[in-house]
Amino acid sequence: MSAPDLLYSEIEEELRASVRDLLTDRCPPSAVLARCEGPSPYDPALWRGLAVELGVAGLHVPEEYGGAGASLRETAVVLEELGRRVAPVPFLGSAVLATGLLLAACPQDPLLAEVAAGARTVTLAVPLSTAPGAGFPGTVRAAAGGRLSGRVTSVADALTAELLLVPAEGPDGPALYAVEASAAGLGVARRTSLDLTRPLADVTLNEVPGRRLAEGGPAVRALRQALTTGAGLLASEQLGVAEWCLSTTVEYLKERRQFARRLGSFQALKHRLADLWLETVGARAAARYAADTLAAGGPDAEVAVALAQAHCGALAVRAAEECVQLHGGIGMTWEHPAHLYLKRAKADQLALGTPGHHRAALAGLVDLPGPVG
Repeated sequence: MSAPDLLYSEIEEELRASVRDLLTDRCPPSAVLARCEGPSPYDPALWRGLAVELGVAGLHVPEEYGGAGASLRETAVVLEELGRRVAPVPFLGSAVLATGLLLAACPQDPLLAEVAAGARTVTLAVPLSTAPGAGFPGTVRAAAGGRLSGRVTSVADALTAELLLVPAEGPDGPALYAVEASAAGLGVARRTSLDLTRPLADVTLNEVPGRRLAEGGPAVRALRQALTTGAGLLASEQLGVAEWCLSTTVEYLKERRQFARRLGSFQALKHRLADLWLETVGARAAARYAADTLAAGGPDAEVAVALAQAHCGALAVRAAEECVQLHGGIGMTWEHPAHLYLKRAKADQLALGTPGHHRAALAGLVDLPGPVG
């Protein structure tokens, strides 16, 4: 087994620069805040710029299936930058979870090429809190004719999706279905969610026609793989959130003065930020290890994902909490974007398995069970 590559390649840095430039131009904090207050939480123009102009929607999809032919390492870099901006785009739902499911279940289906080209936005209809390895969802039932009925709560990116990939239990067992968002009998209702930049929605299906994509064992394995990939790459978004909070706080404390001194000159604050920097460096290593292992299809993928999620979820929350607190009064206001990062960090901490779930999974994977009794 080759050693993991935790460094960024020249191509990855070029991709980062392109994504960062686009986000700097089109996704300032003021625009994100304004969108949170409006009826449309997503920015379709920004998503079109990312998905179509930069081609990140199908970044890790092989060229033979209509994608860019990059790897999950490059997709992780995009997530870092999106996390750094808490960008209101459906990248996680469409380009990571749904695309991962299509790649694992039915790569030759024409739908994958449409999603990779940014022509269609898709999402995976499972609760965002679903952890890799959870049982196959049973809240949606499929009739013999392929009509789906049931309800799925707290689905990410469902509000903007044109098509949903729905796991359902049918007469022949578990299966995956593609459902048009405009189909009769399908309802998508927005929930009051903590993260205003990635709202959740409940999906109800009342005898909605679905197109079966996979069934049986392949469907179960594809869903597990998509959730594992999503959890591993989510660590990169959490890293981006933490790095923005740290760098923004450092810059603020270098300028803000109290008691005739710059706040950053106080030793106690230096220690807090130094500790946070060290934890962020560790989180970067864990996130890159997960991305590299997933990209290589290595046998340690589940270990790397559990390790990254156990570490990065908690780190992002701590960085955001420090950001809010060390900005003082201004950090508590609506106008400052610090609260958006804290909400994204807290929501991400619960997404695709909590840190506690991943720590327990990691203990089992490396055969280090906790004490009994």
